[in-house]
Amino acid sequence: MDQFTRYAVYFTPRDGAFAYRANEWLGRDPATGKDLPQPVLAGIGDPHGITAEPRRYGFHGTIRAPFRLATGVSEARLRDTIAGLAAQLAPVVCDGLQAETLHGFVALTPLGCEAALLDLGAAVVAGTDPLRAPLSEAEIVRRRPDQLSQRQRELLHRWGYPHVMEEFRFHLTLTDRLDTPEPVRVALEAYFAPVLPRPFVIEDLCLFAEDHTGRFHLLHRYALTG
Repeated sequence: MDQFTRYAVYFTPRDGAFAYRANEWLGRDPATGKDLPQPVLAGIGDPHGITAEPRRYGFHGTIRAPFRLATGVSEARLRDTIAGLAAQLAPVVCDGLQAETLHGFVALTPLGCEAALLDLGAAVVAGTDPLRAPLSEAEIVRRRPDQLSQRQRELLHRWGYPHVMEEFRFHLTLTDRLDTPEPVRVALEAYFAPVLPRPFVIEDLCLFAEDHTGRFHLLHRYALTG
């Protein structure tokens, strides 16, 4: 456990054309930790400079945002907790995915499964909450509470993250924040079109961990079988 600073529960697709294309776009495979050559798309040029932040995390959709383990909580206990949740929760079936601009960055967002995603997110956040360390003052400041709504500030202090429960919006991030995201969104829509799954199924809870360099790694995936 000493080698990792924080843990998170994400979704990342299983091996296949969709996962490979997404990892290739970001330039990194979170399962192996290896860097990948990134494609140069028409109208974008070299993508390395616009994918720094999502590359650090690996291709994923957040379900439980990164957190430090509470004193006395082991990685083994965390793994057991996630395994237990996965055994109780059912896969979420969505109609598909679309390329969308969110707050200046481009992401893939699911279609037709909002209520089920809210339920999944709430269950995972509540189920893992006893394992996380309280937020430090520095961690609270990093969330910029002055820019959050009153409800989001309440969620931040209660659950350690402001975008949970009814504020949860599942997305798979593809870029950093951009000054002009629309040309990038259009290019990525075309790039991903041949491999986007229909339906899109969230079928696993994926345990990720952050190393001392700030990069996240896929440690294990737990099939949703409830």
